[in-house]
Amino acid sequence: MSYRNNQIPIRTSKRPSKPFTSPISNPPSKIPKTTNDVVTPLPPQPQSQTLTPTDHLTSILADAGITLINSSGPPCLPHDLLKLRNHLQTRFASDANLRSHFLTGFASYISNTNDLHRVLLPSFRDNVNNGRSDSLVRVLLLVPSIQLDLQNMLLEKLPEYFDRDTLRLDEDIARLIVNQFRWLDFLVDCEKFTDSLFKVLSICPCDLKREIIGSLPEVMGDGSNEIVVEALEKVLQDDSSATVAVIDCFSSLNLDEYLQDKVITIALSCIRTIEAEKLPYLLRFLLLSATTTNARRIISEFREQYKLVGVFDTRLTQNNKLKGKSVVNNVEALVLDALGSSLRFKSVLILCQEILKELQHIDKPQDHKVIDIWLLMLIYKNCESMQKSVEKLLKKKIVEGSIQDGLFEQCIFGNKDLVKDHFCSFLLLSEYLLACKEQQASKFGIQMYKYIFEGVSDTYSRQEVLGSLVTHVGSGITYEVSSALEAMVLLASRFSQELIPVCSYITGILDYMEGFDTENLHKVYDVFCFLSRSARSNTESFGSSIANELFMIVRKQVSNPDFKYKKMGLIGTLKILSHLGNTDTDDTSHSSSSQKLNYEEALELLRTSLDSCQQLPISLILFYDELSSILDSRTLHPAIMERVGQLVGEFESTYLTDLESGKLPGSDLYCDLEGEPWMNLDGDISPICMNMLPLASSSSMSTSLQTLPANFRLLSVMESLGNQGSLGGIDALLGCPIHLPSSKLILESWQSLNQKQKDVVCLSLYYAINWIRELLNAFGTQVAGRSDCISQATKEDTVIKISKRLRNLVFLESLLNHFLKECPISFPELSSASSPGQPTRIEKNTEQMRMNRDSFHGCKRKDKKSSKALKNSGTQGNNTTQLTLIETWKKAGAISSDASNENCTGMPSKSSPSQTAACSTSNSSESVDTDIIISEALKLLEAQRYKFRPLLVDCFSILSYSKDIDSCCADPKCELPVYLYLLRDLHSKIKCFIPKPTLPRSSSTPGLNGITTVAFVSKIQTLFPTLRTHLDSATSLLEHCSETCQQHWRDQSSMAGNPETSNMVVSVPSVSSFVIKETLSCFSKMLTCSDLILSKQSVLLDLLRSFQPKKVSDIAGMQSLSTREIDCLYEGVYTFLEGVLDVALCFSFMLASEVVLALESVIVSLQKILDKPLEGTDKHKLAVIPELIVTLRNKLRLCAHKLLSHNWHNEIQNGWKGKGEMVQKIIHIYLDNCESTSESLEEIACSILPTVPTSSRTTAEDSHGFTTLCSSTFAVWYRELHEQNLIILGKLVKEAIIIQKSRATPHPSEVQILMEKLHRSVNVVVSLINVCRTHAKVTIHTMAVKYGGKFVDSFLKVFEFLETNFQGHSQLIIQLGLKQTGITCKIPATKRSLERLLFRVKALLHSSSSGLTFEVGNLKHKNLIGEEVSSQAYIDNENEINTDDFVGTVEDERVRDSEDETVRNAEDETVMDSEDDGEAD
Repeated sequence: MSYRNNQIPIRTSKRPSKPFTSPISNPPSKIPKTTNDVVTPLPPQPQSQTLTPTDHLTSILADAGITLINSSGPPCLPHDLLKLRNHLQTRFASDANLRSHFLTGFASYISNTNDLHRVLLPSFRDNVNNGRSDSLVRVLLLVPSIQLDLQNMLLEKLPEYFDRDTLRLDEDIARLIVNQFRWLDFLVDCEKFTDSLFKVLSICPCDLKREIIGSLPEVMGDGSNEIVVEALEKVLQDDSSATVAVIDCFSSLNLDEYLQDKVITIALSCIRTIEAEKLPYLLRFLLLSATTTNARRIISEFREQYKLVGVFDTRLTQNNKLKGKSVVNNVEALVLDALGSSLRFKSVLILCQEILKELQHIDKPQDHKVIDIWLLMLIYKNCESMQKSVEKLLKKKIVEGSIQDGLFEQCIFGNKDLVKDHFCSFLLLSEYLLACKEQQASKFGIQMYKYIFEGVSDTYSRQEVLGSLVTHVGSGITYEVSSALEAMVLLASRFSQELIPVCSYITGILDYMEGFDTENLHKVYDVFCFLSRSARSNTESFGSSIANELFMIVRKQVSNPDFKYKKMGLIGTLKILSHLGNTDTDDTSHSSSSQKLNYEEALELLRTSLDSCQQLPISLILFYDELSSILDSRTLHPAIMERVGQLVGEFESTYLTDLESGKLPGSDLYCDLEGEPWMNLDGDISPICMNMLPLASSSSMSTSLQTLPANFRLLSVMESLGNQGSLGGIDALLGCPIHLPSSKLILESWQSLNQKQKDVVCLSLYYAINWIRELLNAFGTQVAGRSDCISQATKEDTVIKISKRLRNLVFLESLLNHFLKECPISFPELSSASSPGQPTRIEKNTEQMRMNRDSFHGCKRKDKKSSKALKNSGTQGNNTTQLTLIETWKKAGAISSDASNENCTGMPSKSSPSQTAACSTSNSSESVDTDIIISEALKLLEAQRYKFRPLLVDCFSILSYSKDIDSCCADPKCELPVYLYLLRDLHSKIKCFIPKPTLPRSSSTPGLNGITTVAFVSKIQTLFPTLRTHLDSATSLLEHCSETCQQHWRDQSSMAGNPETSNMVVSVPSVSSFVIKETLSCFSKMLTCSDLILSKQSVLLDLLRSFQPKKVSDIAGMQSLSTREIDCLYEGVYTFLEGVLDVALCFSFMLASEVVLALESVIVSLQKILDKPLEGTDKHKLAVIPELIVTLRNKLRLCAHKLLSHNWHNEIQNGWKGKGEMVQKIIHIYLDNCESTSESLEEIACSILPTVPTSSRTTAEDSHGFTTLCSSTFAVWYRELHEQNLIILGKLVKEAIIIQKSRATPHPSEVQILMEKLHRSVNVVVSLINVCRTHAKVTIHTMAVKYGGKFVDSFLKVFEFLETNFQGHSQLIIQLGLKQTGITCKIPATKRSLERLLFRVKALLHSSSSGLTFEVGNLKHKNLIGEEVSSQAYIDNENEINTDDFVGTVEDERVRDSEDETVRNAEDETVMDSEDDGEAD
C-alpha cells in the first residue's frame, strides 16, 4: 500500500460538527495573548540548503505556539486550541507551499517511532490545571486542509506496528493511532477515509480489527452509516471471526429504517456460519432490534438456521452408566439466556406473539424442532400474560399430532442443567396437559411427567412431581384422576427403586379410593404392587414396610361387609396375585427364613378373599372376572394355578345334570312348573344338561346362577391355558341343552301361572340368555382366527353351533322382552362392569328382587294421559293409578319416554295377588294372540342391558360367516335377525370410541376389557365387506318386500332347538330396515371418528372400498391408492348410498333419514381429510377435494329436499310422534347445504310457513311442496328456522365488525350486499314472530320470546356499522331499524333489549336528516291479537313505538338459558297433541 505525500489541494468543504461531548475532558483554556490581535506573517526567509523538512515543521508549529521538541515528553500546546486550529487553517489555505512543506515535514518527523509515539500521546497545555490535553495529532486532524492527508499518513504507518503486543494503551502505537480518529468534530471526506481505513482493516490482526470495528461508531458520523454498513458487510464475507465486533458496531449505529432492515438481513445470514459461543451475542442483537415489521422474519430465520447442539439420543444411552448424560456446551444456556432476556426487556408482547404465530403455522411433525419447545418454555416463564396462549397452542399442536413427545424427551435429556432452571415451567405445563379432556393431550402430559421425573435427580424436584400428581388424583374430575393414576403407574413400573424413598408422597392417593371406579382402582394397586415388589428386593429397612402396609389394607377391605370396600379389596387381592404370584417376577433370593415366599402370601390372601365372597354373588362375579383377565395376560405360580383349578372343578357338580338318551331322567316339578330341555344342539348324544330351572326355582340355590357366566369364563380360560388355546375339553357345553320350563306351559298357558311362577320363568330365561352370551364369548375365540390349535372340521362344527346359539339368543330375548310387558322384574347383575351412567343395584337373592319390585307399586300419581292409555288398553280404573316398574325406570332416566310410551301402554299394576290375577286374566287374550316381532327393539330388556354379560369383540367374527348352513333355500332373510342382533351390539361398542364432550372412553366399558383403539380397529377391519354384504341383502329384501317366506325362519329356529310357537313372527321389512339402519349408523360413525378410521389410511381405504357401487367393485382389488383415487372412492360411496336412499324412500321416513345422515357423514369425513390430510398425502394433490365437496353438498341438498317433500301421509306409521328430532336434523341439512341459506330461509319463513294450517283438523293440500311441514311438525320447523337465522346473523355480525375495524375503505358493493343480507335476516325473524298471532300453542310463543330476544341482542352489535354507512344506505337502514319485531309486553329482559334497539334507532335517525321521521310515545299494553289489556304484569313504564303491530312479550334473562330443554320437550308434546287431535277427529 502506498500513499502520495505530495501537495494536496486545500478542501474547502467542511463536515458539520457532531453533537456529542468528547470523552477527553478539556477544561477551558486560552491561547496566550500576543501584542497584536492579528497574526503577522513571518518575514520572507532566504532559501537555505541546511533546512530539513523537520525544521520546516518545527518552525511552522512554533509560529503557531506549539513546542514540538520537548525533552520532558510530548509537545506543548497553547492554551486556546480553537484559535490554534484557525491559525493553521488560515495559513495553509493561503499558502499551498507552506501546507506542502508542513506535510512533508510531519511525514519525516513521524518516521521515527519515538517521535510518532510522542505526538500521539496527550500533550501539555499552558495554564491548564492537569497539564494534559489532546495529542498533537488529534489537534492537527481538526485542521480541515490537512485532515485527509494526515489520516492517510497515520493509516500508512499502522501496519508497521501490527506485531507489537503490549498490554498498556499508552505504549501501543497502533491503538493510539486508532484512538486519534475517535470523536472528531468532522470528517472532510468520509468516503475516502472509509475506503482507506477498510483497506488497512483487511490486513489487520484480529484484535486490532475488532478494536477498529468497535470504534467505527465513534469515528464515523451518522451521514456515513450507509458506507459503514456496506463496508462491514464485506468484512463479514471475508472474515467471520469479526462477527461479534461487527454486530456490536451495528448496535451502536443510529440507523434509519432501510439500513436497519439491511443490517438485520446481514445478521440473519451469519447465524449458520457464526461460531457457537458467539451466537448469543448475535441473537441478542437480533431480538433487541425486532419490531412489528421484522420480528416474524427474525424468528423464522432463527428457527430455520439454528440447530441445537445438545440433543439427547436415547439409542446412545441405553446403558445405565451413560443414561441421562450428554456432552453439552454452555452455549445453549447462553442462547436461551439471550432469548429469555430479550423476552423480558424488549417489547415482550411483540416477540411472544410473533413466536406463537410462527409456530402456529407449522403443521408437519418433522418441521418442529427442539428449539420450538424452548421458545414456548421461555415465553411461558417470562411472559405471564401469554401463558394461556402458550397452553392453548401447545394443546392444539399435540391434539393435531404436530408436536410429539420425542421433542420434549430431547429437550429434557439434551441439557438437564437447563431443565433445572426451568423446572417450574415444565411442571406447570405438564399439569395443564394432564388435566385436559383430550386423550392425546393427557397422554402427552403423562409422558412429560415421566421425562421430568427421570430428567431431574434431586429429591426436592421429584417430590414436587409426585405432589403434583397426587393433587390431580384428588381433583375429583374423572379423566384427570385417570390420567394422573396412569402417570403414577408408569413411574412406579420404571422407577420403583427411586420412588421408595419418597413413597410417603404417594400414599396420599389412598384417601381418595372411595370415589374411584374399577379402572382407577386397578391403577392404584398397580402402583403399590410395583413398589412392594421392588421393596422385597431392597435390603433397607424402610422397603419392606410398603408390602406389609399393602397387605394390611387389602385384608381390611376384603373383610368389610360393604361391597364398595370389598370391591377395592378384591381388586387389590388379584393385583397382588398378578404381581407377586407371577412366575416371571418371583424372586426368592432376598427372602429370609422368617418371611414367606411371595406366591405363598398371595395364595393365602386368595383363600381369604374367596371365603369373604361367598355371601355376596356380585363379589364372586367380580372375583371370577378379574381372575380370568389376569390369567389371560400372564402365567401364575403352579400352586396358584392348582388352587384355581380346584375352584373351577366344582362347575360340573353345581350346574350340570346328566341326561339319558338326550332326555331328563325324571319329571320333577319346580314351583309347580314342569321342565324340559331346550335348545339341544347335540341331540340324543348329549350327555349333560344345564340345570337352569331347578336352580332358579330354589331360593337357596338361585344365587349360584348369578355366578354361572363368570364361573364358566374362568373355566374356559383355564381350559385354554391347559390345552394350548383349544376348548376341546369343554366343547360339550356349547351344544348341551338347557333345562327350562315347558315351552307349552309358558307359551300357551301363561295366563294360568301365578306371580311366583312367572318370576321363575323370567329368571330362568334371563340366566339362559347370559349363559349363551358367555358361550359365544368363549367359543367365539375359536373361530376368530387367533387360535390354530383346532382342525378345520372342528372349526366348521363350532361355527354351525355358534350360529344356532345366536338364533337361540334372539328367540330367548324376544320372548323375555314380551313377558316383561306383563311381568316386570328387576334382574340381578351378572356383569362386574356396569355401563357409565346406568344405576347400580346389588340384589342378594331373588326375594330381595321381589321386594324391590313390590316397592315400586307403593307410589301413586294422577296422570291424565296414563289413565287414557289404560282405558284404551282395556283396563278400567279410577283417576288414581299406581307407578309400574317401567314408569319408575322412566322417572329415573333408565329408559326414554318414547320407550315407555311405545312399550308400556296399558301396563297393569300389581299391588296385590288378587289384582295380579285380575290383570293377568284381563290381558290373557293379549298374551296369547299378540305376535312377538323378532326384529323389534327390545326396549324393556335394554333398560337393564347393563346387567347382562357383555359380548366380546371376537364374537363379531361370526358376522363373516354369512353362508346359510343347512338352509332350506338361499334366501338370507332367516339370517338377518341374527346379524341384526350382532350389529346392534357392534354399534353400541363403536359409540364408546366416539369422543365425548365431557368424558373420554373408559376402558371398563362392558365387552371391551381395556382394548385399545388400535386393537379394536384391527379386529373390526375384516368386517367391512361383511357389513356391505348384509346391507345389500337387506336392501334387496326391502325392495322386493315379500312376507311369504316365514317358514324359513321357523325351520332355522327349529333346527337350533327353539320351541315351536305360532306367534313368533319375523317381519321382513322391519328386519331389513333395522339392518340397514344399524349398518349405516356403524358406517357413519366409523367414517367420521378421527380416533377410529381416519387415524389410519389403510383402514379408511378398506372401508371405502367395501361400500362402492357394484359397477366399480373392481377398485377393491387395488392395493395402493393415491389421493385422487381416494377422492373417487368417496364419490363412489356417495353414489352407492344414493341408491340405498331411493329404496328407503319407498319404505319409511326414519330409514330414509338415516341414509341422508350417512350421506352427510361422507361429506364430513371428506372435509376432515381436507383439513388434516392423511399421513403420506401430498397437499398439492388435495386441490380436487374442495370441488368435490361442493358437488356433494349440492347433491345432499337435493336428497334432503326429496326427503322433506316426499308424500309420507300414507306411509308414515303412528303419525309424526317421536320423529321431531329427526325432522329437525333433515331440515338443518337441507338449509345448511343450500347455495344461499339466507334466501331459502326467507322463502320458507315468509312465504311457506304462514300457509301451514294451525290444526290437524284442516285437510288442506300441501301446496308449499314440503309434506313434512304440517301442524304436527310445525314447532320443529319453527325452531330450526329460528336457529338457522341466528347462525346467519352471527356470521353477518362478524363480517360487519371486520369491515368496521378495517383500515381500508370497504367497497360500496360489499356494504350493499351485507345490508341486503341483514335486511333478509330481519324479514325472517319478523315473519316468524308474526306467526304467533295465528298459532295459539304455548310452545310457539315460548320459542318466539326466546329467539326473538336473542336476535335483538345480536342485532344491536351491528349498529356501529349501520351508523358508519348510514349516508349511503339510509333507506335500507331505516327499514332495518323500524321493522316490527312483534314481542314486547311481559318479559323484562326482551323488553329492555327492544328498548335499547329503539333508542339506538332514534339516535341514528336524529343524527341524520331523517330525525323528524321518528317519535317515541307511550304505547298501550296489547295482547298478541292487538286487544288492549291491563298493565299490571309489572310496574315498569314502557316507552314504545305507537303502532298496533308492535306487540308481544319476551322472557327474562334468567330464564333464557334454561329454557332450551323446556322448548324441546314442548315440541314433542306438541307433536303428540297434534296426533291426539287427529285421533279425536
